[in-house]
Amino acid sequence: MLRGIRKASSNWLGKTIMAVVMGVLIVSFGIWGIADIFRGFGQSTLATVGHTEISTEQFRQLYTDRLQQIGRQFGRPMTMDQARAFGLDRQVLQQTIAEAALDEEARRLGLAQSEEETKRMIFSDPNFKGPNGSFDPARFAAAIRQFGYSEARYVADQRKVTLRHQIAGTISAGVTPPKVMIEALSHFQNEQRSIEYVKLNAAQAGTIDPPSPETLAGYFDKHKIQFRAPEYRKIAFVAITPEEIGKWSEVSDEDAKKLYETRRDTLGRPEKREVQQIVFPNMEEAMAARTRLGSGTSFDELAKERGLKASDVDLGMVTKSEIIDPAIANAAFSLPSGEISQPVQGRFGVAVVKIGKIVPGVDVSYDSVSQRLKKEIATDRARKQVSDLRDKMEDERGGGASVIEAAKKLGLASVTIDAVDRSGRLPNGQVATNIPPGLDVVTQAFNSDVGVDNDPISYHGGYVWFDVLGITPSRERSLDEVKDQVEAKWHEDQVASRLRTKATEMVQKLDHGAKLADEAAAAGLKVETAAGFKRDATPPGVPASAISAAFRTAKDGAGQTPSAGNGEWVVFRVTDITVPPVDMASDDIKKMKGQLQRSLQDEQIAQYVAKLETQIGTSINEAAFAQVTGANSNDN
Repeated sequence: MLRGIRKASSNWLGKTIMAVVMGVLIVSFGIWGIADIFRGFGQSTLATVGHTEISTEQFRQLYTDRLQQIGRQFGRPMTMDQARAFGLDRQVLQQTIAEAALDEEARRLGLAQSEEETKRMIFSDPNFKGPNGSFDPARFAAAIRQFGYSEARYVADQRKVTLRHQIAGTISAGVTPPKVMIEALSHFQNEQRSIEYVKLNAAQAGTIDPPSPETLAGYFDKHKIQFRAPEYRKIAFVAITPEEIGKWSEVSDEDAKKLYETRRDTLGRPEKREVQQIVFPNMEEAMAARTRLGSGTSFDELAKERGLKASDVDLGMVTKSEIIDPAIANAAFSLPSGEISQPVQGRFGVAVVKIGKIVPGVDVSYDSVSQRLKKEIATDRARKQVSDLRDKMEDERGGGASVIEAAKKLGLASVTIDAVDRSGRLPNGQVATNIPPGLDVVTQAFNSDVGVDNDPISYHGGYVWFDVLGITPSRERSLDEVKDQVEAKWHEDQVASRLRTKATEMVQKLDHGAKLADEAAAAGLKVETAAGFKRDATPPGVPASAISAAFRTAKDGAGQTPSAGNGEWVVFRVTDITVPPVDMASDDIKKMKGQLQRSLQDEQIAQYVAKLETQIGTSINEAAFAQVTGANSNDN
């Protein structure tokens, strides 16, 4: 819209029209007041929680980030249709509202966190520590930048998170699962069953003659929806990300070798040593102790005399960088195994160090990591170019250039996909391989239209611009187009129907006293067994559907179930059921108790937040929510 306004006002007629429009807006503000014009929900507000407004753009960013995270985990983008099918859209909305409600409550209660405490928490976060074990500002800046945070925003968010935890911790304190719940869950999880079973496959279905033309046509008419051609869209996009720009950057061996030398210890496996130390208050006591150690007194005896425990003396198997005091680290890594150092003046006193086992380090050659280091350097340099290229791309787009035209002018590589459906598949059924992992450009394209000037998508620390170049509507295919597919599906259904009938007949005989071994021999099948499996087990060769069915069947009872994906049917009989006793002192039960406790605490907090949302007032702009999550795209 803003880009359109800028284009419209670029000539004298546009400027005149815009002046009139803005004049009308100014007059309306003067007469009615701004509050009346924006009363209720505006397009920019998706939800209100008490006095907190959640903007549409804010939620769009949160929702897009979440979909991209899931896409990266699975190695392929998650579409908005899939996200709604899993209920992810409502989950993200409820989480966002819950956080806003807790923030409102924190303000009402007057909770606060000092700047010093916030800094302490960030400095102690292991994600931001460098190779030397201390806070690394560069690592911190790179980490938060990767997730789209500025330092001020990250610090503010961490302060909010801490206050939410304070409230949640108070609400859930003292929640403990009752013994009867633990026992019931233990019985459910640890119950074991054994079965004997046979597998019926296509061979047991017998010969199935090809369908007549009339039969195939009738089957096709009843199942046309299965063979319908989906809607396809032609799209073009260009990515401006540090990784993409970094591909074209040249990094010298000199620069890469500098980084290699800086990280040499962390690239390979550093040497480790068993280190013990005794710290003395002054040099005189340390020298006297070292003399005794040289005269036959053991290190352990000396430690015991000074009232030290093993944990006070033993540093364990450590690398040089893991020893906080540089003087002690230098002394410890300059001695051979079994040696005891002379007194060393350290930061916290005078120490005598003993060396035990030494595990040599493994050095990594420059050649083996040079390409990775060059790519990292190129990507880091490219981050500085992303902002400039983004502005240039927006200027080109604002001037009316298409994505392909703008990319060509800026020397960037654009990607064109002639036809892709909502699931990211091409007309041949294959997944489009030229879409970067985690980039959900397909869903965005299906929520747009030809000729629409789309906003860029945030992606991997950069941006992606896209155009919809064409739309091929969904249509019904003719039988001639999909005859082979229809005949294969008809044959598959015939086999399944016959196997279901045979399995049903076999189960009925077993229920009337027949033995599975006899029925299997008559059908030319092999009886197999699976013993002592739990509900979540995956015994080799036993379909998951048979496991579930076995736990719904009484002892000595028979059952049948299809085997997903391979056209087989399984007929089984439950031969044994075992429920182990509950040992409340066992590690497994203690772990289960902890999981139950966390679950109950989460439920307690959820109920509290729900009550809180009701008390402070929560409203959702369903139209804006549907627009962001793509729910209204199916109405077009």
